This record gives sequence, structure tokens and C-alpha cells, in this order.
Amino acid sequence: MYIKTVKIKSVLRAALTVLIIAAAVFAAIYALNRLLSPRGITLETEEQRLEFLHGLGWETSDSAINCREVVIPEEWSDVYERYNRLQLAQGFDLTKHRGKSAVIYSYTVLNYEGGRENMVANLVVSDGKLIAADISCTELGGFMTGIAGAA
Repeated sequence: MYIKTVKIKSVLRAALTVLIIAAAVFAAIYALNRLLSPRGITLETEEQRLEFLHGLGWETSDSAINCREVVIPEEWSDVYERYNRLQLAQGFDLTKHRGKSAVIYSYTVLNYEGGRENMVANLVVSDGKLIAADISCTELGGFMTGIAGAA
């Protein structure tokens, strides 16, 4: 018959090591999620908004060319449904903001691919946090794309 004895100390040490490693992995995943999550982007000042746009590679006007307050409607038209699908693809979700007010800051984009003109970056901010963003062509029959776009 074979009998193996295990000291309780070594089992506790191994369990503690596993717990510490698991906690470290969890903390790293949580920190990465917070860093990469659009919900964590604070854009309370002009400087923060410009830094955000420039960080994505966009060259823009030095200040917002338009700033307007809006209320995200409770009931959505097809236009809002399509806009929210674009936002969902970027990690934003406007459904949580129905009926709430927001401010849209618009900046002229100076370096859209191919030298295209009449391009605008729109940042939708509520309570100082970025809740939606897009790059839009303001020409008749224009288009809209995600903020990461093609700088």
C-alpha cells in the first residue's frame, strides 16, 4: 500500500498562489476593459475633445465649428436606429440615453482620405462622457462612418 502525506502548509501555499494569480489576471482584464471602453472617455473640455480626435489621427479645426444641445428621443425613427447600429459597432449604445440631453460638438476634419472636403467629426457628449461619435460628409448625398474611420 502506498500512502502519501501532504503538509497542509504546502496546499495552502499553492491555493494562495493560484488565488493571487487569478486576482492579478482579473485586475489586468478589468483595467484593459476600462481603458478600451468608450464609456470611460471623458470629454468635458475643448482640450480633451481635440486630444481625443488627434489621438485617432484626425487633423481638425482648432475649436468646435458647431455646438448644439439635443435630446436623445425616447421613440426612435429609422434614422436613429441606423445611427445606433453604427454606434454599437464602435462600442457605444444610445439606448441607455433615451430621453436624456446631450451636446454635439462638431469639428472640421482636414485630413480625410483622398483630400475630401466638407468632412466633420461629431462628438456626442452627455454628463461629460462620450456617448457617440461619427465622421460625416456634409455634402448633399453625403455619408457617415465611425470615428476611427480612415484618417
